[in-house]
Amino acid sequence: MAYSAEYPNMTRSLAGFVDKILKGAKPGDLPIDQPYLFRLSINPATARALGVMLSPSFVARVDDEIE
Repeated sequence: MAYSAEYPNMTRSLAGFVDKILKGAKPGDLPIDQPYLFRLSINPATARALGVMLSPSFVARVDDEIE
């Protein structure tokens, strides 16, 4: 199981910061940007092998199932 920031969204945000810096903004003057989109990924096969039971309500919230 992994819960992490959505990297494609962070990349777009980074591009905006690079654009502002190249246009002359001071990096110290830019606001701190934190991720706001997160993804939950699980591997059901590994969970079964470990004997972990995943409730249907939990599985319904999962963004990615990796086999």
